[in-house]
Amino acid sequence: MAAGSGGPGPVFSGHGGQGTSAYRDIGGVPGTGNNRRRPGGGTVPPPIPVPAAWQRPYLNIFKHFRVEEWKRSAREGDVAALTDARLKGTVYRIRGSVPTSSYLQLPRTGTQSLGLAGRYLYLLFKPMPRKHFVVHLDVTTEENQVVRISFSNLFKEFKSTATWLQFPFICGAAKGSVYDCTARASRRDLVGSAPADVRWTCLVLDLHSILSLYLNRHYSHLKSIKLCSNLLVKNLCTSDLVFDPGVTFSEARQADLACRGVTPMPREMAFPVPKGENWHDLYDYIRFPSEGSKLPYDSIQKSCAGHVAGGQVSGDPLCQLPQPVTLTKAVRDRLSLIHQITSPKAMPRRCPVITKSIPEVNLTALGLPRAVPAADQELEKNQRPPSAGDTGQSPVVSDGGIHVYAHHRSKQTIRAVHTSSEERLLPDPILKLRMIIGFGGYSTKWALWTQNNAAVVYPCHAVIVTLQIQTGEQRFFTGHTDKVSALAFNGNSTLLASAQAGSLSVVRLWDFPTGSCLSVFKTHVHSLSSLSFSYSGAVLCGVGKDGHGKTMVVVWNAAQVTRGGEVAVLAKAHTDVDIQALKIAFFDDTRMVSCGRDNVRLWRVRSGALRSCPINLGEYHSLEFTDLAFEEGHTAEREPDDRTLFVCSKSGHVLEVDYKNVCMKSVRRLLPAQPQGCQWQDKASSSTGPGIAINSISISSTFCATGSEDGYLRLWPLDFSAVVLEAEHEAPVSSVCISPDSHKVLCTTAAGNLGYLDIQSRDYNTLMRSHEDSVLAFSVEGIWKQMATVSQDNTIRVWDLVSMQQLYDFTAADEMPCAVAFHPTQQILACGFDSGMVRTFSLAASDLLVEHKQHRTAITGLTFSPDGNFMFSSCLQGTLALYSCMVQKSHVLRVLGNVVARDAGSGPDALVVSEDSCLLAFVGPSKYIVTVMEACSLDELLRVDISILDLNSTALDSAVKVCFASVPQGELLVSTSSNKILVLAAKTGRLVREVSPVHKLSCSSLALSKDGRYLLTAGDKVIKVWDYQMRFEINFQVYIGHSEPVRQVAFTPDQRHVISVGDAIFLWDFLALSAERSLPAGAHSSESALLLGAEGSSEKLKDASETPRQTVPLPLLSSPPCLDVSSVHQAGCQSIFSESDKEEEAGLPGSGRMVANGDEDASVLVVESVRNEELVVRPKVRQESSRSSGESANEPRKETQSPKSQCSVRPDSYRHFTPRFKASVLPQSFLHPPAGSEVLKLKAVIGYNGNGRGNMVWNPDTGFFAYTCGCIIVVEDLHSGSQNHWLGHAEEISTLAVSHDAQVLASASGKKNGDFCCQICIWNVQDGVCTASLFHHKTQVQAMAFSRDDRFLVTLGDYSDQTIALWNTYTYELMSSTCISEPVHDVAFSPLSHRELACVGKGAVMFWLLEQQGSDVNLKVHRAPAPDMLGPVELTSLCYGADTLLYSGTNSGQICVWDTETNCCFMTWEADEGEIGVLVCRRNKLVSGSNMKRIRLWAVAAVQELRLKGPDARSSSVLLEYEITLDGTIVSAAFDDSLEMGIVGTTAGTLWYINWTESTSIRLISGHKNKVTEVCFSPDETHCATCGEDGSVRIWSLGSMELVVQFQVLNQSCQCLAWKPHPIVVWGAESQHVVAGYSDGTIRVFSISRTEMELKMHPHAVALTAIAYSTDGEMILSGGKDGLVAVSSPRTGMTIRILADHKGSPITVLQCTRKQYRDFGVEGGELWLATSSDRRVSVWASDWLKDKCELLDWLSFPAPAGPKGLGSLPPSLAAFCPWEHGTLVYIGFGMQKEALFYSLRKKQVVEKISLPYFATSLSLSPAARFMAVGFGERLLRLLHCPASDAQDYAGHDDTVHLCRFSPSGRRLLTASHSAVLVWELAGPPGPAALLQRGREAAARPQLLGEAPA
Repeated sequence: MAAGSGGPGPVFSGHGGQGTSAYRDIGGVPGTGNNRRRPGGGTVPPPIPVPAAWQRPYLNIFKHFRVEEWKRSAREGDVAALTDARLKGTVYRIRGSVPTSSYLQLPRTGTQSLGLAGRYLYLLFKPMPRKHFVVHLDVTTEENQVVRISFSNLFKEFKSTATWLQFPFICGAAKGSVYDCTARASRRDLVGSAPADVRWTCLVLDLHSILSLYLNRHYSHLKSIKLCSNLLVKNLCTSDLVFDPGVTFSEARQADLACRGVTPMPREMAFPVPKGENWHDLYDYIRFPSEGSKLPYDSIQKSCAGHVAGGQVSGDPLCQLPQPVTLTKAVRDRLSLIHQITSPKAMPRRCPVITKSIPEVNLTALGLPRAVPAADQELEKNQRPPSAGDTGQSPVVSDGGIHVYAHHRSKQTIRAVHTSSEERLLPDPILKLRMIIGFGGYSTKWALWTQNNAAVVYPCHAVIVTLQIQTGEQRFFTGHTDKVSALAFNGNSTLLASAQAGSLSVVRLWDFPTGSCLSVFKTHVHSLSSLSFSYSGAVLCGVGKDGHGKTMVVVWNAAQVTRGGEVAVLAKAHTDVDIQALKIAFFDDTRMVSCGRDNVRLWRVRSGALRSCPINLGEYHSLEFTDLAFEEGHTAEREPDDRTLFVCSKSGHVLEVDYKNVCMKSVRRLLPAQPQGCQWQDKASSSTGPGIAINSISISSTFCATGSEDGYLRLWPLDFSAVVLEAEHEAPVSSVCISPDSHKVLCTTAAGNLGYLDIQSRDYNTLMRSHEDSVLAFSVEGIWKQMATVSQDNTIRVWDLVSMQQLYDFTAADEMPCAVAFHPTQQILACGFDSGMVRTFSLAASDLLVEHKQHRTAITGLTFSPDGNFMFSSCLQGTLALYSCMVQKSHVLRVLGNVVARDAGSGPDALVVSEDSCLLAFVGPSKYIVTVMEACSLDELLRVDISILDLNSTALDSAVKVCFASVPQGELLVSTSSNKILVLAAKTGRLVREVSPVHKLSCSSLALSKDGRYLLTAGDKVIKVWDYQMRFEINFQVYIGHSEPVRQVAFTPDQRHVISVGDAIFLWDFLALSAERSLPAGAHSSESALLLGAEGSSEKLKDASETPRQTVPLPLLSSPPCLDVSSVHQAGCQSIFSESDKEEEAGLPGSGRMVANGDEDASVLVVESVRNEELVVRPKVRQESSRSSGESANEPRKETQSPKSQCSVRPDSYRHFTPRFKASVLPQSFLHPPAGSEVLKLKAVIGYNGNGRGNMVWNPDTGFFAYTCGCIIVVEDLHSGSQNHWLGHAEEISTLAVSHDAQVLASASGKKNGDFCCQICIWNVQDGVCTASLFHHKTQVQAMAFSRDDRFLVTLGDYSDQTIALWNTYTYELMSSTCISEPVHDVAFSPLSHRELACVGKGAVMFWLLEQQGSDVNLKVHRAPAPDMLGPVELTSLCYGADTLLYSGTNSGQICVWDTETNCCFMTWEADEGEIGVLVCRRNKLVSGSNMKRIRLWAVAAVQELRLKGPDARSSSVLLEYEITLDGTIVSAAFDDSLEMGIVGTTAGTLWYINWTESTSIRLISGHKNKVTEVCFSPDETHCATCGEDGSVRIWSLGSMELVVQFQVLNQSCQCLAWKPHPIVVWGAESQHVVAGYSDGTIRVFSISRTEMELKMHPHAVALTAIAYSTDGEMILSGGKDGLVAVSSPRTGMTIRILADHKGSPITVLQCTRKQYRDFGVEGGELWLATSSDRRVSVWASDWLKDKCELLDWLSFPAPAGPKGLGSLPPSLAAFCPWEHGTLVYIGFGMQKEALFYSLRKKQVVEKISLPYFATSLSLSPAARFMAVGFGERLLRLLHCPASDAQDYAGHDDTVHLCRFSPSGRRLLTASHSAVLVWELAGPPGPAALLQRGREAAARPQLLGEAPA
């Protein structure tokens, strides 16, 4: 969007051929692309080609072109794909005796082109030992010449021609080998066959430099690649980035390599490096051209100088600026997320070579001169001392940047290097237009559909906008310098024409797909009001006025414009008639039709002349006609011009014109009062009442749409008999446009609203709301992310900054709002009006708070102080008012008259307040004076006379705008009438510097970034971004787009965006990295020279919250609590132990604590007072409290109820675990499959239990990663994504804890049936074996922690248990158990000592000290209450910090800091609005997670200083560094030692990967939060689909178990779904569809490949309960809760049949199967059944093509009268038996618990299989005779029929309500509440054989007289 002199704007070209480059056109002659000017003057050499967006950040060539399919690539000879054991992946082996006989080629044919524009080509290959190989690369130059680059170890020497470069390749050998030593000793004969121990090589070819150095050509793109035998190749990729395979991510960050364009190799391109090894000891890295000396000249070989980490970008001999390396979010996401998580943290093994000083001039620097990349220049400037930079001297000590070396004898070289490193503001561009809020400008009648129905195109003043209706994403066409007055598309939306209003009217023709401007031409018409394109795009027609105001019609020939030709005038004509609309006939490019006041005319171009003839209108000749449209559709019998033309009028008449015979066919008048909507008119005089004033008409083949002055969009049939559908708007409808697919109608209104009506769903969607007049001012706030605007249309509007949707609209009837301001911390909006009134509104209550009447004229300034304590306002009379905003309703404190300049002009930001809320500045009392006041009192501090600062000026200079810099800089900026900016010292008024000139006209708005690095100015119609320190030769960039003067410009609070207002609201992405988003001072950040990604999706805007406000609340300093000796003792006794505890101490009967062996004495506690200040807790006897995993789970154990008062009220803390309610119970019997004969194997678990607390662990050193889903522990390998499942619990797991050495995992769950205590399992991490089970806590375990040395494990009971237990991890004996009188939420061991731990509960922290004397254990405890100022709070979370610090969070959002030496709280601060449930601290960083869905990163380095200094250190503060909003309450978190990255779990069932340094949040694990309602497989079994009560349909890849796509419907529950079966025709990606049924009765069909909803139907009035596709996929069968079955066609969206046979009882199952046509004596090729919950099954035969559906059988199954012991009846389930044709299986509530096999031929039950319980789910395998049955007893049973051999499987923690076999029978999906389990059936020797083997294994002990295990 940058432009210098108002040039044509951005020009982009597509990829392939010459179109692989994307250049930013910044000025020059319109439409020529020449005369390239920079924004600040000077010329620029042509830039280096940049890859298209799809090639960034790198392109994996093999993956992108799908080499393995051999469709886009070719192979010849012996080319095979192998699995390489060392590389752990697929490689391609190319071998043959002659290189030309065996090769792999990309693309497939020589006529095609890869079109890859990346500068560097990476080849990962290995020459075959003792063999030769050849590689050919064909590259295209900018001159369109193809050059072949070849390298081979066959070539003996370098050769070159004009079109071919041949390079010898020298194969390296392993270091120290015989070959290596020989090569070092002998400098000859190095070229030849590869040595025996040749290594895998990463070869990097700088294609740009190769062409420049050797042929003096400009590189354009890579055309083709040919890899010839003999070699192994892993992959190829292209990129503009320098990837260094030997550098890890941590090394890159520490060495600050990213700012020099050096990035670690992406994971998919990387060679594996075993732990402890060095990459360069295992592989070779070759970069060519290299920077060192070459042995044989111009050969490709490993550099003799060794590898340099972070090698420099080689210089360009042609002295062009290298493209700045840009790492956006998309780059960083793709650069190996898993690599970052799984790699252990380590110090860099390879120290990067960094230049520490510049050589003196008299030294000789070897090598070619190297140009500094532009990004490095800026980095050097930013980091070097100001004195050195300002004086122009070279600093003696460098900061590690890359420097320019020049040979001292070559002055020419020095000049050349200097030219190439011209300094300018980077990045360029620094702004990128993201969104425009606005529509129209000149007219609101132009809005068009694109041909694919996915986007609309409309003008917004001088910019043309393309808006995607589903995503809201905008694309812009810029270049017009005035408002766009008309738009037109050709027939297929490839050409777009736009006309510009004003006297210098021009027309632009655009290539719509690419956005490039093809042609700009003058129209010779003063104001072009209408455009029309012919269908082919060859002819363009326009209507306007000439210089005398006469109507003029011009026709242009645009046929050659797509081939680079000119646009020529075909014909033009003047006319006296009025023309409101003119359209070219789509069937003939030479014919047009127009209408206007009193006329309808037909036009024709013939022999270069434009002629017209009028239609005889008869008595309707005096009507005002507004729009016209041709009828759609045609038949072969009619001639092309045999068309009906519809013309509408302001009086409501619609004329039907016979185009061929040039006459009227009929006239209708549309009347709003008539019930039928219209009536036939023979005579105009016969009408009664006013007609509908129609402004626009649009025709489709089946209906007509009209837009009228009364605000209605109406849909009519083509005979206009009645209104079919209508939508009312608040303003007249300007235009209507039916989409090409006739499913939607686009509608615009005179009020600037744009929307569309979805005809199928009857929903109206508003796409854009806009102000009707110029926007005067805006204000943005950062907490709720809202923006308020005021406009000359008398409205105040509030917008959501994330979605940019309008939230509120306030209208002032007789007043115009002219100033607006948001309160910085409350949802209060202040607005000033032209009447002098200042009003404040509460947005939360949508209410007016208070009116202030201190002013009498228009408000010119209105602002709040940043701390929110004060508000200021000023008016045109010069009055200044100060208000107090301490309370919600503000009140006046002071009013001063005649202090603000009256003659300075009006503007939105006349008053400015400094960042620390201390100073107020404004222009006044005259326009020559700038005054600074104390903000809180309005006492004057300083006056500066601007007019006398320039002694050389002959004219008096006056101030226009003022702006404060940040507090540390202490500067005040003043823009003046002479187009300068003066920088003054805010305290003294001294002139620091001035900038001139700034704009052509005076600067209307100023804004400075928070870090003081960038300045925004607005003047005339442009925005400029400046380097505030003015350090470069070119210090600014210019951006166009506004067609009116820019009124105001500002940064958003997060500094990531810029907003400018004037004609519309422009939102820009700010691409420079601000200081706030970089790491703290002193830390080298790899991000410091990177550009923030502007490609962030809406999901990123939502999830990854921008850097939050820096004005963090100061800590509250609370004095340490008074520790009186006696009071501590008393308080301790009374608060930690209740009265019931004292009864325990006395050994009252029945007071013993329960342990596993039932020994009551073990828990009798002795409480002694020690040193009068603490409590000692010591058990009398230490008893065994563990049970080995081999013991029987049903072993009886005694339980003695403790007399302590159990707290049954759940505390006010989400951190406290509450298990999900389950009605299911555990089974009474369980048929374990014998070892080795299991048919089912649990392959994967989909989901994470967001109901757990602390139920995810990750060890960054070992990479161990585990989380829970229901009762399963999932251990996932982050490298491969494979899962292991540890099954030892039967109930929902509440929490996990991993030892510090990551060798032991502890997991806790609730108690099973018959158990008295809940279960804690101890797992060996290495083999996943449960080594011990601990039983002690009565209800749930709330938290667990290992001591620092892993000797102890502490477990914490929940609010009903209230015990804290200490275990010995060597023997797992219970060492101590203490009862606490109040709920405790969290526990942690000190990292400094294994003897110290702490836990938090109601209003206090309990510090525990463990003392062990022999076999006795003493626990001392001290209860430290929270500071009184916090009130009654729950302390909900804790973590230890550096040294002696402990952090605790509260349920009211504070964080308390405790000194563990004094056990007192010395500091608190407001950290969040909600409860803080998770805290993680590492050194000087702290992460907090809350139920506000936020995680925040705090810099807490100052806390230690505050602890030492006490209350004197008030200036120290914690700093909120980052904030990320996730999808649910934070329940678990694990981070690495530096707190740079980690994993966070939420209640939404999602595990997120968090990277603070990159501000990214990426989903690692996701699942359903609520109950899963259906699961199914895709026909090819590559994917599965699930749906849930949360309204989502999710598609999962079965290979990786990753979520591929999710379709979300809000406020509805998705009850059922089905995957479309294989079509009878060829199966393709386009055929992948899923249909889902919802609780509102709707059916939605989703396309998986296009990731969009294709169809929505509403066949049911109630919720759907079952859905299925017919066997051919041509029909959808759906069943509802009311028992109705609907049959619908997904092609037409029509419901063709409703079956009411099951009415009154919900449908539970619908299933279809194929049958022979005459089978069962009925027609049709399909059988289907419907089952309802009243135990009835109907079986039908159908032939949908013939509309036949016949009832074949009706089954009713009996049941006992009154079911006992069942809360609700089990479902009725039925399915066709795949292995018995004509048989169905039924399971349901009945006389017996059994499965019934019913024969449709014999009409009777032929087999019964007994079941242990009533079933809840059923599935039959299509492959083998297996039946899977799920039960409410959390049991999955696999039955082999007909023998009914059974195996039971555990793993579900609730009812198994779903089970589904895959089409091949190899997989099984089961679901239990929100968990989805994927099972695999065992392979050979076959499941049946395995079952037989299991039966034999079970029988063998009995035959030997042994009892079965």
